[in-house]
Amino acid sequence: MRASDADRDRVAEILREALAEGRLDAEEHGERIDAVYRAKTMGELEPVVRDLPGAGGRPQPDAAPYDYGQASATEDQNLVAIFSAATRKGRWRVPPRINAVAFFGSVEIDLTEAVFPQQRVQINVTSVFGSVEVRVPENVTLRSNGSGILGSFEVETHDAEDGDAPEVDVNGFALLGSVEAKPKRGAWISDLRDRLRGERRERTDELRTERRERMDQLREERRERWEERRERRRLG
Repeated sequence: MRASDADRDRVAEILREALAEGRLDAEEHGERIDAVYRAKTMGELEPVVRDLPGAGGRPQPDAAPYDYGQASATEDQNLVAIFSAATRKGRWRVPPRINAVAFFGSVEIDLTEAVFPQQRVQINVTSVFGSVEVRVPENVTLRSNGSGILGSFEVETHDAEDGDAPEVDVNGFALLGSVEAKPKRGAWISDLRDRLRGERRERTDELRTERRERMDQLREERRERWEERRERRRLG
């Protein structure tokens, strides 16, 4: 099978990673890159990276902000704060169900940088003389079914414009405590996705530039060899 530019770029990326990790020295890397951009078929590309990690497939980008269908934890995640505080935030994979209990304590659940392996996430909250705070990106669906008993249960519900966006359901009650769930202004899942796509585009552009430069070098080397042969024939 004939090799495409994308196939050559994929192999060049594997070689560059191997160089950065010390698996190849500069001379070996240069020799293999030459072979990559001289290759015409997939059969010629495969031996170049046969002994390197990642040779079995295309280097994979980071997980998308939400990519439904990926394997995820089946167990609930429990956040319990009894006369204390519990927090979950940052880049993390959200399970289908989260149970949050605050008893004379506080629980914070921040989903603004989370990865959603499934579309629907249910958060069950119990707040007794405590507080539970949930923050989500602006462009997810947020719904609730709860009540406050001598306390407050405030969820800023809304539907996302994107029908494929994650849905977060906040259910439970607050007894002499508080539950609050709302979007974090300026936090959008698409921002994370766009940044990941931008990083992949930059990597692709770098590979294409490297390939063009190498092809130019190879053409120049062929031209010089042709000139040398022609000169020898003229003198010969």
